[in-house]
Amino acid sequence: MIDLRFSEAELEQRREHITDFIREQADAAGVDGAVLGLSGGIDSTLTSYLAVEALGAEHVHGLVLPAEVSSDEHMSDAERVAEDLEIEYDVIEVEPIVDALLAAYPDAEGDQMAVGNARARVRAVLNYLVANHEERLVLGTGNRSEAAVGYFTKYGDGAVDCHPIGNLYKAQVRQLARHVGVPEDLATKTPTAELWADQTDEQEMGMGYDTLDSILVTHIDGPLSVDATSRLLEVDTETVEQVREMYAASTHKRHVPPAPEPLS
Repeated sequence: MIDLRFSEAELEQRREHITDFIREQADAAGVDGAVLGLSGGIDSTLTSYLAVEALGAEHVHGLVLPAEVSSDEHMSDAERVAEDLEIEYDVIEVEPIVDALLAAYPDAEGDQMAVGNARARVRAVLNYLVANHEERLVLGTGNRSEAAVGYFTKYGDGAVDCHPIGNLYKAQVRQLARHVGVPEDLATKTPTAELWADQTDEQEMGMGYDTLDSILVTHIDGPLSVDATSRLLEVDTETVEQVREMYAASTHKRHVPPAPEPLS
């Protein structure tokens, strides 16, 4: 696999670049604070550490948003992050709101994907409810790897004001997290969006993040063909093509909704 690690100097550059970015986004919006969802995973944890560094703990509000399928371990980790950083946080149950949606439209009950995406969208609504009330930004926690293959919910975890770690591949997220002091057990825990029971990111995508990152760097973001990528990484061509297909199929998630060209 491709070694995507930064040097120590590069890590410090990325740290400064991202914290500057967060401050610039807040200044541009005319606010002095931010709201973000805390899942207990590495992406939201790193983003919260950088947000506190950029804005100060008193200007960061974390939301822990458990649903029926959320594990106690992940929710405990999310609260631990908030407490370690000494930021204000609230715990708001998502499932009663999802239940209300399903009561309004019971045909979707039992549709794992639809209900899972509804949970993500409810979280986005809660993030913006708090952010609007407090006149703050909503910080996204998505990384470059997941954005490239559409591994996020449109108008769910993709509904944010900015993506501070959006240019980092998953391997680089882990490395930068360690660099800024995120505990090792959080840096190495198994990633999951917890949209349904026992779901993990790598299982759903059908490959590990190391493989995904390497294919993105060499084929999607890089110049190598499917066959050349397959030979270099020693993975089968079907896996490379799978990533290419996920990238193409999720293009609509990375752009604003289209409108017809204006008539002359």
